[in-house]
Amino acid sequence: MKLLTFEVQTPVGRFQRIGLLWPHPAPEAGLIVDLNAAYARFLSEHDGRPQPQRWADFLLPEQMRAFLELGEPAMQAARQVQDWLASLGDKLASQPDSWFGLNGEHLAYRPDEIAFKTPVPQPRMFRDFLAFETHTANGFKKRNEPIPEPWYKLPVYYKGNPNTLIGHEAPVLWPHYTKRMDYELELACIIGKEGRNIPVGEASQYIAGYAIMNDFSARDIQREEMLCRLGPAKGKDFATAVGPWLVTADEIKNPRDMRMTAKINGELWSDGNAGTSHWTFEQMIAHVSMDETLYPGDILGSGTVGFGCGLELDKWLQPGDLVELEIQGLGILRNRILAPNA
Repeated sequence: MKLLTFEVQTPVGRFQRIGLLWPHPAPEAGLIVDLNAAYARFLSEHDGRPQPQRWADFLLPEQMRAFLELGEPAMQAARQVQDWLASLGDKLASQPDSWFGLNGEHLAYRPDEIAFKTPVPQPRMFRDFLAFETHTANGFKKRNEPIPEPWYKLPVYYKGNPNTLIGHEAPVLWPHYTKRMDYELELACIIGKEGRNIPVGEASQYIAGYAIMNDFSARDIQREEMLCRLGPAKGKDFATAVGPWLVTADEIKNPRDMRMTAKINGELWSDGNAGTSHWTFEQMIAHVSMDETLYPGDILGSGTVGFGCGLELDKWLQPGDLVELEIQGLGILRNRILAPNA
Protein backbone atom coordinates (compact mmCIF):
# COMPACT_ATOMS: atom_id res chain seq x y z
CA MET A 1 0.00 0.00 0.00
CA LYS A 2 0.96 3.60 -0.54
CA LEU A 3 -0.23 5.55 2.49
CA LEU A 4 -0.03 9.31 2.83
CA THR A 5 -1.04 12.30 4.87
CA PHE A 6 -2.93 14.99 2.97
CA GLU A 7 -4.75 18.22 3.66
CA VAL A 8 -8.04 19.14 2.05
CA GLN A 9 -9.97 22.40 1.98
CA THR A 10 -13.65 22.20 3.04
CA PRO A 11 -16.33 24.87 3.53
CA VAL A 12 -15.52 24.83 7.26
CA GLY A 13 -11.74 24.91 7.01
CA ARG A 14 -8.73 22.75 6.16
CA PHE A 15 -8.50 19.24 7.52
CA GLN A 16 -5.66 16.74 7.64
CA ARG A 17 -6.42 13.10 6.78
CA ILE A 18 -4.63 9.87 6.03
CA GLY A 19 -5.11 8.48 2.55
CA LEU A 20 -4.43 5.61 0.19
CA LEU A 21 -3.09 6.18 -3.31
CA TRP A 22 -5.47 4.40 -5.70
CA PRO A 23 -4.56 2.95 -8.06
CA HIS A 24 -0.76 2.92 -7.73
CA PRO A 25 0.74 5.00 -10.56
CA ALA A 26 2.43 8.38 -10.47
CA PRO A 27 0.53 10.99 -8.45
CA GLU A 28 -0.62 12.84 -11.57
CA ALA A 29 -2.66 9.78 -12.61
CA GLY A 30 -3.90 8.36 -9.29
CA LEU A 31 -6.64 9.14 -6.80
CA ILE A 32 -6.25 9.92 -3.12
CA VAL A 33 -8.78 7.90 -1.11
CA ASP A 34 -9.78 9.11 2.36
CA LEU A 35 -9.16 5.93 4.38
CA ASN A 36 -11.40 6.85 7.30
CA ALA A 37 -14.41 7.74 5.14
CA ALA A 38 -13.90 4.75 2.84
CA TYR A 39 -13.62 2.28 5.73
CA ALA A 40 -16.78 3.60 7.38
CA ARG A 41 -18.69 3.14 4.12
CA PHE A 42 -17.21 -0.31 3.58
CA LEU A 43 -18.27 -1.43 7.07
CA SER A 44 -21.75 0.00 6.58
CA GLU A 45 -22.32 -1.78 3.26
CA HIS A 46 -20.43 -5.04 3.67
CA ASP A 47 -19.63 -5.82 7.30
CA GLY A 48 -22.84 -5.26 9.19
CA ARG A 49 -20.90 -3.96 12.17
CA PRO A 50 -22.83 -1.47 14.33
CA GLN A 51 -21.66 2.15 14.44
CA PRO A 52 -19.26 1.88 11.48
CA GLN A 53 -18.06 5.48 11.79
CA ARG A 54 -16.88 4.89 15.36
CA TRP A 55 -14.93 1.83 14.23
CA ALA A 56 -13.39 3.85 11.40
CA ASP A 57 -12.46 6.71 13.75
CA PHE A 58 -10.68 4.26 16.03
CA LEU A 59 -8.81 2.11 13.49
CA LEU A 60 -8.13 4.76 10.84
CA PRO A 61 -7.61 8.06 12.68
CA GLU A 62 -6.65 11.35 11.07
CA GLN A 63 -3.00 11.24 12.17
CA MET A 64 -0.50 8.80 10.64
CA ARG A 65 1.43 8.44 13.86
CA ALA A 66 -1.74 7.39 15.72
CA PHE A 67 -2.51 4.96 12.89
CA LEU A 68 0.93 3.34 13.13
CA GLU A 69 0.64 3.09 16.91
CA LEU A 70 -2.42 0.86 16.46
CA GLY A 71 -0.29 -1.66 14.60
CA GLU A 72 -1.60 -4.62 12.62
CA PRO A 73 -5.35 -4.05 13.27
CA ALA A 74 -5.09 -0.62 11.61
CA MET A 75 -3.02 -2.00 8.73
CA GLN A 76 -5.60 -4.74 8.23
CA ALA A 77 -8.40 -2.16 8.08
CA ALA A 78 -6.45 -0.23 5.41
CA ARG A 79 -5.98 -3.46 3.44
CA GLN A 80 -9.73 -4.10 3.62
CA VAL A 81 -10.28 -0.71 2.00
CA GLN A 82 -7.72 -1.53 -0.68
CA ASP A 83 -9.37 -4.90 -1.42
CA TRP A 84 -12.81 -3.28 -1.53
CA LEU A 85 -11.60 -0.68 -4.01
CA ALA A 86 -10.08 -3.43 -6.14
CA SER A 87 -13.47 -5.18 -6.23
CA LEU A 88 -15.04 -2.01 -7.67
CA GLY A 89 -12.89 -2.23 -10.79
CA ASP A 90 -12.74 1.09 -12.64
CA LYS A 91 -16.01 2.36 -11.13
CA LEU A 92 -14.29 4.60 -8.60
CA ALA A 93 -11.71 5.87 -11.08
CA SER A 94 -14.35 6.77 -13.66
CA GLN A 95 -16.70 8.54 -11.23
CA PRO A 96 -14.64 9.79 -8.25
CA ASP A 97 -16.88 12.81 -7.65
CA SER A 98 -19.94 10.59 -7.13
CA TRP A 99 -18.50 8.62 -4.22
CA PHE A 100 -19.28 9.91 -0.75
CA GLY A 101 -18.84 8.75 2.83
CA LEU A 102 -21.54 8.21 5.44
CA ASN A 103 -21.43 11.88 6.38
CA GLY A 104 -21.46 13.23 2.84
CA GLU A 105 -17.69 13.72 2.59
CA HIS A 106 -15.77 12.87 -0.58
CA LEU A 107 -14.16 9.44 -0.63
CA ALA A 108 -11.60 10.26 -3.32
CA TYR A 109 -9.70 13.32 -4.50
CA ARG A 110 -7.52 14.14 -7.47
CA PRO A 111 -3.95 15.12 -6.53
CA ASP A 112 -4.59 18.72 -7.57
CA GLU A 113 -7.43 18.92 -5.02
CA ILE A 114 -5.26 18.18 -1.99
CA ALA A 115 -1.98 19.26 -0.42
CA PHE A 116 0.56 16.53 0.25
CA LYS A 117 2.02 16.58 3.75
CA THR A 118 5.01 14.59 4.90
CA PRO A 119 3.74 11.01 5.47
CA VAL A 120 4.28 11.16 9.25
CA PRO A 121 3.88 14.77 10.40
CA GLN A 122 5.76 15.59 13.60
CA PRO A 123 7.22 12.18 14.46
CA ARG A 124 8.62 11.77 17.95
CA MET A 125 12.11 11.50 16.51
CA PHE A 126 13.92 11.95 13.20
CA ARG A 127 17.42 10.49 12.85
CA ASP A 128 19.65 10.71 9.78
CA PHE A 129 22.57 8.33 9.26
CA LEU A 130 25.78 8.35 7.22
CA ALA A 131 25.45 4.88 5.69
CA PHE A 132 26.99 5.16 2.20
CA GLU A 133 30.76 4.72 2.03
CA THR A 134 31.18 6.53 -1.30
CA HIS A 135 29.40 9.66 -0.06
CA THR A 136 31.31 9.51 3.23
CA ALA A 137 34.65 9.14 1.46
CA ASN A 138 33.88 12.00 -0.92
CA GLY A 139 33.00 14.28 1.98
CA PHE A 140 36.20 13.56 3.92
CA LYS A 141 38.23 13.85 0.72
CA LYS A 142 37.01 17.46 0.44
CA ARG A 143 38.78 18.03 3.78
CA ASN A 144 41.86 16.01 2.76
CA GLU A 145 41.05 13.41 5.41
CA PRO A 146 40.43 9.65 5.29
CA ILE A 147 37.23 8.08 6.61
CA PRO A 148 37.66 7.75 10.39
CA GLU A 149 38.07 4.14 11.51
CA PRO A 150 35.05 4.34 13.91
CA TRP A 151 32.77 4.87 10.90
CA TYR A 152 33.26 1.20 10.04
CA LYS A 153 32.45 0.14 13.61
CA LEU A 154 29.09 1.78 14.22
CA PRO A 155 26.36 3.50 12.17
CA VAL A 156 26.59 7.16 13.17
CA TYR A 157 23.70 9.61 12.90
CA TYR A 158 22.46 13.03 13.92
CA LYS A 159 19.03 14.00 15.25
CA GLY A 160 17.13 16.38 12.97
CA ASN A 161 14.25 18.75 13.57
CA PRO A 162 10.92 16.84 13.26
CA ASN A 163 9.03 20.15 13.15
CA THR A 164 10.52 21.22 9.81
CA LEU A 165 9.67 18.09 7.81
CA ILE A 166 7.81 18.94 4.62
CA GLY A 167 6.00 16.92 1.96
CA HIS A 168 5.79 16.39 -1.78
CA GLU A 169 5.34 19.62 -3.80
CA ALA A 170 5.96 21.80 -0.73
CA PRO A 171 8.15 24.83 -1.49
CA VAL A 172 11.56 25.14 0.18
CA LEU A 173 12.45 28.66 1.28
CA TRP A 174 16.12 29.43 0.72
CA PRO A 175 17.63 30.23 4.16
CA HIS A 176 18.77 33.83 4.21
CA TYR A 177 22.05 32.88 5.92
CA THR A 178 23.42 30.59 3.19
CA LYS A 179 24.93 30.95 -0.25
CA ARG A 180 25.50 27.21 -0.80
CA MET A 181 22.18 25.35 -0.97
CA ASP A 182 22.25 21.61 -1.63
CA TYR A 183 19.97 18.61 -1.99
CA GLU A 184 20.71 15.10 -0.63
CA LEU A 185 19.24 11.96 -2.21
CA GLU A 186 18.28 9.53 0.57
CA LEU A 187 16.07 6.58 1.42
CA ALA A 188 14.02 6.73 4.62
CA CYS A 189 12.40 3.98 6.66
CA ILE A 190 9.47 4.57 9.01
CA ILE A 191 9.24 2.59 12.23
CA GLY A 192 6.00 0.64 12.65
CA LYS A 193 6.08 -0.58 16.25
CA GLU A 194 7.67 0.20 19.58
CA GLY A 195 10.89 -1.59 20.44
CA ARG A 196 14.00 -1.51 22.58
CA ASN A 197 17.25 -3.49 22.35
CA ILE A 198 16.15 -4.96 19.03
CA PRO A 199 18.41 -7.67 17.53
CA VAL A 200 19.54 -7.15 13.94
CA GLY A 201 17.80 -10.38 12.91
CA GLU A 202 14.44 -9.11 14.14
CA ALA A 203 14.76 -5.46 13.08
CA SER A 204 12.93 -5.81 9.75
CA GLN A 205 9.76 -6.59 11.72
CA TYR A 206 9.83 -3.02 13.05
CA ILE A 207 9.79 -1.33 9.63
CA ALA A 208 6.34 -0.09 8.57
CA GLY A 209 7.55 1.14 5.20
CA TYR A 210 9.83 3.33 3.14
CA ALA A 211 9.81 6.82 1.62
CA ILE A 212 12.08 9.17 -0.31
CA MET A 213 13.98 11.78 1.68
CA ASN A 214 15.67 15.02 0.62
CA ASP A 215 17.92 16.30 3.40
CA PHE A 216 18.31 19.89 2.19
CA SER A 217 21.58 21.39 3.37
CA ALA A 218 23.08 24.85 3.79
CA ARG A 219 26.63 23.74 3.12
CA ASP A 220 28.56 26.86 4.10
CA ILE A 221 27.16 27.13 7.62
CA GLN A 222 27.18 23.34 7.98
CA ARG A 223 30.93 23.35 7.32
CA GLU A 224 31.48 25.95 10.06
CA GLU A 225 29.35 23.96 12.52
CA MET A 226 31.16 20.70 11.83
CA LEU A 227 34.57 22.30 12.38
CA CYS A 228 33.42 22.77 15.96
CA ARG A 229 32.63 19.01 16.19
CA LEU A 230 28.95 19.72 16.80
CA GLY A 231 25.90 19.84 14.60
CA PRO A 232 24.73 19.90 11.94
CA ALA A 233 22.16 22.39 13.19
CA LYS A 234 21.31 25.46 11.10
CA GLY A 235 22.93 23.67 8.19
CA LYS A 236 20.03 21.20 8.13
CA ASP A 237 17.14 22.19 10.36
CA PHE A 238 15.34 24.58 8.03
CA ALA A 239 13.71 21.85 5.84
CA THR A 240 13.80 18.12 5.15
CA ALA A 241 11.38 16.71 2.59
CA VAL A 242 9.97 13.20 3.05
CA GLY A 243 7.40 11.61 0.75
CA PRO A 244 5.47 11.53 -1.41
CA TRP A 245 3.98 8.68 0.65
CA LEU A 246 4.87 5.74 2.84
CA VAL A 247 5.15 2.52 0.81
CA THR A 248 4.50 -0.43 3.12
CA ALA A 249 7.38 -2.84 3.54
CA ASP A 250 5.48 -5.76 2.01
CA GLU A 251 5.42 -3.92 -1.34
CA ILE A 252 9.20 -3.57 -1.54
CA LYS A 253 10.73 -6.81 -2.83
CA ASN A 254 14.31 -5.83 -2.06
CA PRO A 255 15.14 -2.54 -0.30
CA ARG A 256 18.80 -3.31 -1.07
CA ASP A 257 18.21 -2.98 -4.81
CA MET A 258 16.39 0.23 -5.71
CA ARG A 259 17.65 2.76 -8.23
CA MET A 260 17.91 6.29 -6.82
CA THR A 261 18.07 9.37 -9.06
CA ALA A 262 18.00 13.13 -8.70
CA LYS A 263 17.00 15.56 -11.41
CA ILE A 264 17.40 19.33 -11.20
CA ASN A 265 15.15 21.19 -13.65
CA GLY A 266 14.80 17.92 -15.55
CA GLU A 267 18.55 17.29 -15.84
CA LEU A 268 19.91 14.08 -14.30
CA TRP A 269 22.51 14.94 -11.65
CA SER A 270 22.64 11.81 -9.47
CA ASP A 271 22.16 8.11 -10.20
CA GLY A 272 22.79 5.47 -7.53
CA ASN A 273 21.39 2.39 -5.81
CA ALA A 274 20.16 1.82 -2.27
CA GLY A 275 22.06 -1.45 -2.09
CA THR A 276 25.43 0.33 -2.12
CA SER A 277 25.07 1.42 1.51
CA HIS A 278 27.60 0.02 3.99
CA TRP A 279 25.05 -0.06 6.80
CA THR A 280 21.54 -1.57 6.52
CA PHE A 281 18.39 -0.25 8.17
CA GLU A 282 18.33 -3.39 10.30
CA GLN A 283 21.76 -2.51 11.66
CA MET A 284 20.70 1.09 12.21
CA ILE A 285 17.59 0.00 14.13
CA ALA A 286 19.60 -2.37 16.32
CA HIS A 287 22.14 0.39 17.05
CA VAL A 288 19.60 3.10 17.87
CA SER A 289 17.51 0.81 20.06
CA MET A 290 20.36 -0.07 22.41
CA ASP A 291 18.88 0.98 25.78
CA GLU A 292 16.69 3.48 23.87
CA THR A 293 13.11 3.05 22.71
CA LEU A 294 12.03 3.39 19.10
CA TYR A 295 8.41 4.46 18.56
CA PRO A 296 5.92 4.08 15.70
CA GLY A 297 6.37 6.92 13.24
CA ASP A 298 10.05 7.51 14.01
CA ILE A 299 11.98 8.21 10.81
CA LEU A 300 15.45 6.92 9.99
CA GLY A 301 17.26 8.40 7.00
CA SER A 302 19.92 6.38 5.19
CA GLY A 303 22.21 9.29 4.51
CA THR A 304 23.13 10.33 0.99
CA VAL A 305 23.81 7.78 -1.73
CA GLY A 306 27.19 8.10 -3.44
CA PHE A 307 27.33 11.24 -5.64
CA GLY A 308 23.79 12.01 -4.48
CA CYS A 309 24.32 15.68 -3.68
CA GLY A 310 25.76 18.81 -5.23
CA LEU A 311 28.70 18.90 -2.82
CA GLU A 312 30.12 15.76 -4.44
CA LEU A 313 29.45 17.09 -7.95
CA ASP A 314 30.58 20.71 -7.41
CA LYS A 315 27.12 21.83 -8.48
CA TRP A 316 24.82 24.00 -6.41
CA LEU A 317 21.11 24.70 -6.30
CA GLN A 318 19.76 28.10 -7.29
CA PRO A 319 16.52 29.90 -6.38
CA GLY A 320 13.74 28.66 -8.62
CA ASP A 321 15.24 25.20 -9.16
CA LEU A 322 12.89 22.20 -9.30
CA VAL A 323 14.37 19.23 -7.43
CA GLU A 324 12.96 15.79 -8.24
CA LEU A 325 14.18 12.72 -6.36
CA GLU A 326 13.04 9.30 -7.56
CA ILE A 327 13.54 5.90 -5.96
CA GLN A 328 12.40 2.75 -7.70
CA GLY A 329 9.08 1.60 -6.28
CA LEU A 330 8.62 4.70 -4.13
CA GLY A 331 7.64 7.37 -6.66
CA ILE A 332 8.95 10.90 -7.15
CA LEU A 333 9.47 13.52 -4.44
CA ARG A 334 9.29 16.99 -5.96
CA ASN A 335 10.11 20.35 -4.35
CA ARG A 336 10.91 23.80 -5.73
CA ILE A 337 13.42 26.18 -4.17
CA LEU A 338 12.08 29.65 -3.43
CA ALA A 339 14.27 32.74 -3.22
CA PRO A 340 14.82 34.33 0.22
CA ASN A 341 11.86 36.47 1.30
CA ALA A 342 9.72 34.93 -1.47
